Amino acid sequence: MTSARDDRLVGRSVARREDPRLLSGRGRFVDDIELPGMLHAQFVRSTVAHGTITGIDLTRVRQVPGVVAAFSAADLELGDITAQLGRPLSEFVPTAMPVLARDRVRYVGEPLAVVVARDPYLAEDGLEAAKVTYAPLPPLTCEEQALAADAPRVHAEAAGNTLVDVGLFATEGIDEIFDRAPYVVHVDVRTGRQNALPLETRGAVAQWDAREEQLVLHTCTQTPHQVRTVASRCLRLDERAVRVIVPDMGGGFGLKCVVGREEIATAAAALRLGRPVKWIEDRKDALSASFLAREQHYTARAAFDADGRILGLDADVVCDMGAYSCYPFTAGIEPLMASAEMPGVYKVPAYRVRGRAITTNKAPTAPYRGVSRPQYVMAMERLMERAARELRLDPVEIRRRNVITDFPYTGVNNITYDPGSYLESLDLCERAVREAGWYDRQTAAKAEGRHIGIGYSCFSERTGYGSAAFAQRKMEVVPGFDLAEVRMDTSGAVTATTGTISHGQSHETTMAQIVADTLGLDIAKVKLHQGDTDRITYGWGTFASRSIAVGGSAVRLAAGKLGDKLRAIAAAEWGIPPEETELDRGRVRRRDDPDATLGYEHLADIAYLKSHLLPKDIDPGLTATAVFDVHNDGTFSNATHGVVVELHEDTGQVEILAYFCVEDCGVAVNPQVVEGQCRGGIAQGIAGALFEQITYDAQGEPSATSFMDYKVPTAHEIPEVVIHHLETPCAFTATGAKGAGEGGTIGAPAAVLNAVNDALRPTGVELDDTPITPETVHRALTPRTPEQTP
Repeated sequence: MTSARDDRLVGRSVARREDPRLLSGRGRFVDDIELPGMLHAQFVRSTVAHGTITGIDLTRVRQVPGVVAAFSAADLELGDITAQLGRPLSEFVPTAMPVLARDRVRYVGEPLAVVVARDPYLAEDGLEAAKVTYAPLPPLTCEEQALAADAPRVHAEAAGNTLVDVGLFATEGIDEIFDRAPYVVHVDVRTGRQNALPLETRGAVAQWDAREEQLVLHTCTQTPHQVRTVASRCLRLDERAVRVIVPDMGGGFGLKCVVGREEIATAAAALRLGRPVKWIEDRKDALSASFLAREQHYTARAAFDADGRILGLDADVVCDMGAYSCYPFTAGIEPLMASAEMPGVYKVPAYRVRGRAITTNKAPTAPYRGVSRPQYVMAMERLMERAARELRLDPVEIRRRNVITDFPYTGVNNITYDPGSYLESLDLCERAVREAGWYDRQTAAKAEGRHIGIGYSCFSERTGYGSAAFAQRKMEVVPGFDLAEVRMDTSGAVTATTGTISHGQSHETTMAQIVADTLGLDIAKVKLHQGDTDRITYGWGTFASRSIAVGGSAVRLAAGKLGDKLRAIAAAEWGIPPEETELDRGRVRRRDDPDATLGYEHLADIAYLKSHLLPKDIDPGLTATAVFDVHNDGTFSNATHGVVVELHEDTGQVEILAYFCVEDCGVAVNPQVVEGQCRGGIAQGIAGALFEQITYDAQGEPSATSFMDYKVPTAHEIPEVVIHHLETPCAFTATGAKGAGEGGTIGAPAAVLNAVNDALRPTGVELDDTPITPETVHRALTPRTPEQTP
């Protein structure tokens, strides 16, 4: 039973409750933790991309003043981190990732030993004294090298350097469909390798609590319970003997939703030494040796009829996952995501796809905001643009003819899409661009010799993945559900505890809005706890836009149970059925007599301090728990992005003149927070489209080890974003909300790329790869002589 209040908080832009603490310097991050006797750790890392280890000599390291200890894999004897899929070896090859490399190194920056010293600077001095010798092996730094017939193997067990090779779908007769189709268009799309680049790098503080006989690990992770599970197994401890606590966190973006090796090694060092140990990743290691993302290659074709409607889609997806599978998602996360969801918002009657994850001598890949969707959406949107040109149709019109309009819709990929506003968002976005005068300005600019382009992307964002959706990937570790507890004390204040974890998503505000509305309570009386594995039995953390859709639903259900108990206690005191009561502004009110109320403090006194007055069927206390899982194919947010760019002929620079976003995430618990998520995601999408990329030389050395080399956009390059909200409430979540965390990143690369190609239309040049460099644009805009034309 929910509140009778008219002034509901859900749907309102309530001011962020986190801000006063964070903006006044009262936040507490991992690096703020100081403990008596604390030591500091840094890691000896591989300087070669591929080779066998012939020796690790730490003798001189231990002699460096201030160094307390140095440990190699042989010293610590830790278990490996191994991610598994329940697939045959023909489809998936598991690879063990040692916490510290033992026999072989597989990328530059791979951790070999941990050095522990009195301060981080002395630990850095210790690194310089380490002596590591290798027998180098040929490094593989690109897809072509990895898949060559004579390529050396990154892992002996992975033939063809392929970790995943799955054909999820193959519609019968698809070849004949393409043979008969009036129009067939092709794209070859590549996206650059990126770094998720959270403001706060990874870090950990580990200590042994002798009284509790428990390892306490403070770390900035999106998935504290999974870190606990892996740490207990690698360290051979009972899981009860590991407590993971996440303080404030400065961003994650998926990078921190996998279990890293350094956190485990830091914990092992603390156990061995009996003293607290802190490790904070420096920016050089964060850029080059941390988990990376995005490097993918799509070879795709689409068949269309004479009216511009899709007849079939055929794709080959290759994802370069670097040296290892990440835990728990494995190397399958990128190709399986792309294969399952590539048709997206379009009605595709026939579909065939092959998805592969290959291994190379580069830092391993973790999920990064969007997880393959920015890439497959870019491939699909390029196909739509190419078909529009081939059929001489307006790019928006061809999308109108193909987007899903009847819901629920079960696609050729066996996914059922819940109701959304695919056509409505497309129409509204085009109207917003047109009413802002950009089509007229584009025409005027063309007469002046300027190059202005307008581009769109339409997409859905699968959010609120439940256990069933993850199980379809055959993951051995199956995320999905989340658990919440809501507890009221004798003062009538409420504490909500959730298995999700905020790293910038405003959970302290949005979860409190849900609880306050459900209980008819002042939001100031609600406090959120998260990020502590001893406070909640298990939780899957925050990734894949699941926090409000799944975690928020669990909170809503738990708060509802608590509200039911309050009403039952009040009803018993009045001698009436609970159905004749309602919650309203911190009180239970009789429906038949609005002036008759009992305050929550009074009811809490009975529940805790006068439990002898409770009916026999009501237990003492005011605590409720709930579990929520999305028992279907998940929920689908959707959006359309429209971008206006100008290409500068003299420099090749791409200037974004205007950006429009029309999004539908179901019920927006806090519209201001949703807009913040959109803008932040769009900034990261623009970064991938135009700026960020990590490349490797022939020896496997990464190109970007500082911000001198890794180009990150600033506020100057990111435009103002005009956002319009649509609302299609979700029937599968307790809040009506869908996820909103990744949509901005998903839509931006395709929209920017399409706008650039629209500006390049007079040149006849089309681009399909990102990032789009000034050199590429300059070349495209520079007239060529017949002799220069290939």
